[in-house]
Amino acid sequence: MRLYSGTTTTLAEDSAHNRIAGKLRDAFFQELRYEPSPSEVSSWRNSLRALSQAFQLGSLNDHGVLIEYQLPQTSKRLDCIVTGRDLDRRDQAVIVELKQWERCLEAFGDKVVSFMGGGDRQVLHPSVQVRQYETLSARLPQRLL
Repeated sequence: MRLYSGTTTTLAEDSAHNRIAGKLRDAFFQELRYEPSPSEVSSWRNSLRALSQAFQLGSLNDHGVLIEYQLPQTSKRLDCIVTGRDLDRRDQAVIVELKQWERCLEAFGDKVVSFMGGGDRQVLHPSVQVRQYETLSARLPQRLL
């Protein structure tokens, strides 16, 4: 499952015209047959606007983008995958884990402390989440991805 696929350019256009959250909400309903929470829709709107601005500032034009991609045979959803080619024309992909934390404090091991759900919580560092996603996807046959 993926809720959105396109290019960095189309993501920027959809975000600038305030269409991105609606497209994700509609795709979410089509896939799962229930509405996403209002906070998730708001998160998509805010996070993806910031992400598309980062793509524009970095001149990442016409790279592939998948949003809310669920790894096959798991319940794990990746926030964003950006695809393209490196200088040697080899296919590459980068997983982006989006957060809307106002602050984040160091904790022990692979954890950070962030204010969530009305209080400070220890949560997995986003880079650790990405590493787990990468490990999971490496175990899947390429035809499933």
